[in-house]
Amino acid sequence: MRNVSRLLPLLPGIAMLTGCNHATQKSNGQNGQKPNIIYIFADDLGIGDLSCYGATKVSTPNIDRLAGQGVQFTNAYATSATSTPSRFGLLTGMYPWRQENTGIAPGNSELIIDTACVTMADMLKDAGYATGAVGKWHLGLGPKGGTDFNSQISPNAQSIGFDYEFIIPATVDRVPCVFVENGRVVGLDPNDPITVSYDHKVGDWPTGEENPELVTLKPSQGHNNTIINGIPRIGWMTGGKSALWKDEDIADIITDKAKNFIASHQEDPFFLYMGTQDVHVPRIPHPRFAGKSGLGTRGDVILQLDWTIGEIMHTLDSLNIADNTILIFTSDNGPVIDDGYQDHAYELLNGHTPMGIYRGGKYSAYEAGTRIPFIVRWPAKVKPNKQQALFSQIDVYASLASLLNQPLHKGAAPDSQEHLNVLLGKSNTDRDHIVQQNLNNTLAIVKGQWKYIEPSDKPAIEFWTKMELGNDKQPQLYDLSSDPSEKTNVAAQHTDIVKELSALLETVKEK
Repeated sequence: MRNVSRLLPLLPGIAMLTGCNHATQKSNGQNGQKPNIIYIFADDLGIGDLSCYGATKVSTPNIDRLAGQGVQFTNAYATSATSTPSRFGLLTGMYPWRQENTGIAPGNSELIIDTACVTMADMLKDAGYATGAVGKWHLGLGPKGGTDFNSQISPNAQSIGFDYEFIIPATVDRVPCVFVENGRVVGLDPNDPITVSYDHKVGDWPTGEENPELVTLKPSQGHNNTIINGIPRIGWMTGGKSALWKDEDIADIITDKAKNFIASHQEDPFFLYMGTQDVHVPRIPHPRFAGKSGLGTRGDVILQLDWTIGEIMHTLDSLNIADNTILIFTSDNGPVIDDGYQDHAYELLNGHTPMGIYRGGKYSAYEAGTRIPFIVRWPAKVKPNKQQALFSQIDVYASLASLLNQPLHKGAAPDSQEHLNVLLGKSNTDRDHIVQQNLNNTLAIVKGQWKYIEPSDKPAIEFWTKMELGNDKQPQLYDLSSDPSEKTNVAAQHTDIVKELSALLETVKEK
């Protein structure tokens, strides 16, 4: 018996969501007819970063081809404006703000998804799928109290529905700078154990603060702890020298692992959950992409990301399984330009607009924080089209369960709604409303033409990045049909709409 009650916070009415059984036995029969499913989370990619969404200063031909062969969404949203909660929302089908400890996770965080939760990977495994997680994880590993990287790490991704994992524990700008494969640090010498801390310095490895002369990529803010490959990171580590990654090789390694997973499961239905490092900081393109975009390293890693998607598409083509593979490409949250290193991303924009026409960006309750690129391709079943319906990533879970006639366990995916026909471009019916979450857990709700941001006494500007967070002590209301850039707060002119959306948001919170 698996139970999701520990996963849920103590909110009114939440006790009504009780246990959910979980069977691990694979279903038999007709597995070959089920579509393969690949879900790719790019990192910090803006809706204005791709040429298929209107970018003119950078070209993304592989992603453009994917969009041209599939359903390209223009009104799709992540649940949250930062990494960890967005990924949590997708895999659990639950709004991350319902649970504590779902903010941006440090590199030694415990696994933040309760092993009692029936995740999307669990659901697909029940449906007979081989499941794999490759690339950026950022959902914690190990038990409460922190991760021991020197032994078998448990719980891990395999504890919440994935048969295979090859992951970056957190982010590339956070220690430890190692890969984990099926609960073991790859290439670790047991005689050189890893120690990690986010509270104080450990060991004697140089830091950006103490040894700036050793830094090859200078921080613009924060990022002044242990230096790995000339790059100062967030957090301190020592040990594990043989296991350290080389930043310029990360995209190649992740892509190869994903391709190998696909090839090894080409005869079975498989689910691949893939998280790229690109275009997150530090932006260290492989030499074959360095200097090629004309937009500095941020532009270069967009090219590298496009190459990654092209490699996945080519692999599916070469194995002759592209037609019956659902390939979903999106981003975990919106873009940020300067996110901690002096990589001259601002200076080299050259007219490029990662946020498109939208206000804010990563961390923000404004549109650019969570309105993201979202593309779905399934050649055997889906006709290429542009999808303007309101859609949330949180609904992927229930929609895929519906596709596979896989019943949801009681209490599982409590916020995920079935919108399969929208996902596949067969209907343009809007979701009734979507909820957005910023860095400070301030919530916004979009319904029809209106967007309401609840009052907050949190900072208006993020200290380090100077990003507008969307926090204001007064309620905010925007008419997205005439003001998609959220320039004019019309709350005072439409107090009835403010009251309606405020009450709706409270209803969602109390669900």
